[in-house]
Amino acid sequence: MTVQSDSTSEALRPRRTVAEPARHRGYAQHTWQVSTSKEVSYEVVLSPGLLDPSNSTLATAGGPAGARSGRRLVVVDATVHRLYGARISAYFAHQAVEHEICVVDAHESVKSMDTVFEIVASMDAFGISRRREPVIAIGGGVLTDLVGLAASLYRRSTPYMRVPTTLIGMVDAAIGAKTGVNFRRHKNRLGTYHPSAVTLIDREFLRTLTPRHLRNGIAEILKMALVKDAALFEHLEAHGPRLVDERMQSAGSSDGAGVAEEVVARAIGGMLEELQPNLWEHELQRLVDFGHSFSPAIEMTALPELLHGEAVCIDMAFSAVLAHRRRLLDRGDLTRILRVMDRLELPAWHPVCTPELMAGGLADTVKHRDGKQLLPLPDGIGRVRFVNDVSRTEVDAALDMLVDLRGGADVPAMTSGKRGA
Repeated sequence: MTVQSDSTSEALRPRRTVAEPARHRGYAQHTWQVSTSKEVSYEVVLSPGLLDPSNSTLATAGGPAGARSGRRLVVVDATVHRLYGARISAYFAHQAVEHEICVVDAHESVKSMDTVFEIVASMDAFGISRRREPVIAIGGGVLTDLVGLAASLYRRSTPYMRVPTTLIGMVDAAIGAKTGVNFRRHKNRLGTYHPSAVTLIDREFLRTLTPRHLRNGIAEILKMALVKDAALFEHLEAHGPRLVDERMQSAGSSDGAGVAEEVVARAIGGMLEELQPNLWEHELQRLVDFGHSFSPAIEMTALPELLHGEAVCIDMAFSAVLAHRRRLLDRGDLTRILRVMDRLELPAWHPVCTPELMAGGLADTVKHRDGKQLLPLPDGIGRVRFVNDVSRTEVDAALDMLVDLRGGADVPAMTSGKRGA
């Protein structure tokens, strides 16, 4: 007999009856099939003034409807704690929320299970009420990934909420369902699908972000622009350097038209449009993988020299050259793309980008994509085409062309600025 579960009932019920069960060595063979569905719903909210003591949003979000818990474990990135720790503590004190601050020095080099276990230990020591007290993660994409994975493991599923403080977190890392840590120099090789109950985005945190980290986030915005949103690309083309100078703030902007808010909103909206119908990645042909075919190998080999968005930008530049060589992208659009990267001081090349590394990165991506390249290439600006037949010869020729176009070590982002917060 085969039975199937119904999401509206706790009981398994018969779906069909096998007329004559198979027998093996005198035993009847019985089969049960369990099938259920779980509704997934989470919010991403542009929510200014989160640390305003009179604003209750941060203190109440993420918990059961109508309930207000008096306790929160707040996991904070070490740099964020240095800049905002006093304000965070004062906020929860004003809101009469008993809280404990767990400070984590979260960066790519310690994005590992060891750090996850440290967070889990803090959760266990705090004694979290499993459904009423969501953990709050305040920090960049590395921090929110770490907390998300810890929350997915603790008691098999504990709710949490994300407050990204970096641009890359706001438009990419903190708005999807994935969590992850690095393993054996492989990017995000261990992880789960465990979306937060809510992601609260306050662009005021970007006021203290370094220019380099702002550019790091803009690289992920550029990703969405190149394969989905030509109007977004035009915003970056016209305003990119100024958006960095103004820390993505609308107040006091020289244009007075809120371009920064529109850029962030378009990037988030475009990303969520792509993620929602394929949240668990059952379909491996994903537009949002643009810039993420070669970049894991580039980033992990260059670690800690390159930030994530910088490695993605190198991948995008290389992919744009591949697209140009395939006549998907004309020379004018290729020039525009590389010029925007240059004006944003984002790298288009790095010395680790040898033919062997690029070919090896693609081979690893093929394993990740179930034996296919599924390589997204820009088909003009704002559109994408997927290809499965890029050869080693093609990789070598595209890399040679990219080096010729960018002049190798003369790339501005390789010689300017120090690593930021």
